[in-house]
Amino acid sequence: MNETTRILTGLVMAGALMLPCHRSAADLMPVALGSAAAFAVLAGDNVSSTGLAIVNGNLGSGPGGATAGFPPGTVSGTMFAGGQAAAQAEADLETAYNDAAGRPSVVGNVAGNISGQTLAPGIYNSSSSLAIAAGDLTLDAQNDPNAVWIFQIASTLTTGANSRVVLANGATAANVFWQVGSSATLDTATSFQGTIMAQASISLQTDTVLAGRALALTGSVTLDANVINNPSLIPPAPSFGPIQRAANGMVTLLITNTPGATLTLQTSSNLTSWTTIATLTPGATPDTFTDTTTPADTNRFYRAFYP
Repeated sequence: MNETTRILTGLVMAGALMLPCHRSAADLMPVALGSAAAFAVLAGDNVSSTGLAIVNGNLGSGPGGATAGFPPGTVSGTMFAGGQAAAQAEADLETAYNDAAGRPSVVGNVAGNISGQTLAPGIYNSSSSLAIAAGDLTLDAQNDPNAVWIFQIASTLTTGANSRVVLANGATAANVFWQVGSSATLDTATSFQGTIMAQASISLQTDTVLAGRALALTGSVTLDANVINNPSLIPPAPSFGPIQRAANGMVTLLITNTPGATLTLQTSSNLTSWTTIATLTPGATPDTFTDTTTPADTNRFYRAFYP
């Protein structure tokens, strides 16, 4: 194709009509968060925590806001109660929020309860509230490590107790974005993936684990014995503690991990051929796993890694 052809592509020469340029899901770029990317928790108002919350990344409250519950909660990064850094992060969050909200839908509309669905990469629009009410929502990258999901939600985002967002075939939490027009509430023991950008408030109920970020523009972020892992941070490699084998052949493993980060557990009898036996998202460290698939092998090796 020569230069003239490239310039004329997309033009209707008989009139002055420009044909629209449509982007596919494969062309999607992640939402640029600016300085907000370093924050696992950011609130326009207050950040409060009940119980032992574990925040891996920075935590900040906006001008005039405050933080409470740290300790006993822990923050691996820096805590900002107001100040210029938090104010700049909030400004960058607003830019990112508007970017996510303003992108044209690439895949289509979603509505109501999307539990049980498997969604390919793309931009999904909901004209009202969106829920993962029970069970799993699977995000399938189709073996594309750069796959991106953007959910544009006009009103609230809610989950049911013990619900999960599951990443499949190369999907990463760093490339999942939830733009929420009002508030987000994740119910008890939810396992959630991606960056939540809420116009108002965000509430994480007891034992919910978030591999992503909880970023609120104007309201508060409320935590209750949660684990939040900023996906831009590379977790340390998992390791094994004592390994025990019962008389019936079952093996119990003690795995030191980063809570909330999904790891793959594999086994081998020869250190050459490996078989995946589980994909785990532990909510605590160390975590115990019992391998019930073990035959009476003379040798049984294990390895665990983050995708």
